[in-house]
Amino acid sequence: MDDPNQLEVVLYPESSHRRKSSLVMADDPNTRPNLSFPDETTACFVHSLIAGEWGDPTNRIKEIKGYTAKDNEALNEEGAAADEDDSGNDMTVAEKAMMQSRHLTKKQLSDMAWNVRKLSKKLDSVKLRLTVKTVFLVTKAGDQSVIGSTREVARWLLSQERDTPYIVYVEKRLESDPEFGAAQLLRDEPSARHRLKYWDHDLAAERAHLFDFVITLGGDGTVLFTSWLFQHVVPPVLSFSLGSLGFLTKFDFNDYQNTLTTAFKEGVVVNLRLRFECTIMRSNPLPDGSPANARKRDLVEELIGEEAEDTLTHRPDKVLQILNDVVLDRGPNATMSSIELFGDDEHFTTLLADGVCIATPTGSTAYNLAAGGSLSHPDNPVILVTAICAHTLSFRPIILPDTIVLRMGVPYDARASSWASFDGRERIELHPGDYVTVSASRYPFANVLPKGRRGDDWVHTISKTLNWNSRQRQKSLDPPHEDKGGK
Repeated sequence: MDDPNQLEVVLYPESSHRRKSSLVMADDPNTRPNLSFPDETTACFVHSLIAGEWGDPTNRIKEIKGYTAKDNEALNEEGAAADEDDSGNDMTVAEKAMMQSRHLTKKQLSDMAWNVRKLSKKLDSVKLRLTVKTVFLVTKAGDQSVIGSTREVARWLLSQERDTPYIVYVEKRLESDPEFGAAQLLRDEPSARHRLKYWDHDLAAERAHLFDFVITLGGDGTVLFTSWLFQHVVPPVLSFSLGSLGFLTKFDFNDYQNTLTTAFKEGVVVNLRLRFECTIMRSNPLPDGSPANARKRDLVEELIGEEAEDTLTHRPDKVLQILNDVVLDRGPNATMSSIELFGDDEHFTTLLADGVCIATPTGSTAYNLAAGGSLSHPDNPVILVTAICAHTLSFRPIILPDTIVLRMGVPYDARASSWASFDGRERIELHPGDYVTVSASRYPFANVLPKGRRGDDWVHTISKTLNWNSRQRQKSLDPPHEDKGGK
């Protein structure tokens, strides 16, 4: 594997385990799920058990004091070794990521979340000095004015005046864009002919380790798009504000040269933002002779009840990593959605509403806020659950720990299907019997922070962006009049 020196959280258990209805892997402990034959595994990539003993969680997290590129290289080599052990056949990076991202036991999920929080806390107080050679530029879509800014940054990075001959990747659509002017840029800087390259979605998904550093030019939507591109490992992401919102874009573009020079030479402070791993589970038609087929199917019974031997009720369809939220709603249907909500092995409730929003702390200021949910500081290890126009007055937003595994399903007797969207991008129909699993992701979003801006910065941002608790100050009371002259 290349030596990219990007940030990656690597937490590898060593073996597989038993199986239970739609929760874990196949019986054979030596069998790893193969995406080419999803029906041969029971199921949820998130609920599958990759288990064995975790041991002391601190063994997987290196002490960060004096953290350098060598330490990061060691982490990446450890991950590469684990990849080699798992690869019995030729697989893409995305397929390996989906194979390794299984649903963990309660203890494992808790240990994993603990490890990520511990690493994030250590990263708060140190600078990561990374050897940056390959830079990935992401440009705000649909805004022609940002293309000129992208050209300016690319030209500056490719200039011979830089101490390092950077390789710069820009989006493929800019290659023929007259505003970007790739041909003129190369004429002005002939040395960049083999260092200016182009990325597409497939390259970002399959070769994430190729990139050492990511720079986004746009607003929060551009940052979300970057998270969408990197569904596995996420290189450190530095975001310049060129959009309308600024929860995630912390850097002023007017000072980009000093910002990038300092970041590459002196290092960066990184905050690990919690992401969710979402697995779409499809209902399997049961065999004609199956005892379960003789009775009416019940989603609650299939997910938390006893399972008939050798009966696979569900199969995994797709795994997605999200930074903001997953929303299950009624879509184009005229009637409200009926949604079964589960936490771990418990049936929480049946929700009748226009939908439900499951948000990360980062996404608490997005759809979750509009639906009446709570605001949450991004460092909180929580999952926010907010109903969208619930058909009861008593359903209140709830906040759950990030060690819980949530499942949202469409009951078999629902009047219509529901639709799931992930970070507002991909929209997938869920038919009766299908469900979505949501859990803390093993791959957090590595967000670069400005120097000295952390604790109070989030409160300042919501005050500035949302006018949080902004109102005219109450007037003071006039002092009482004194009675003069004995009157």
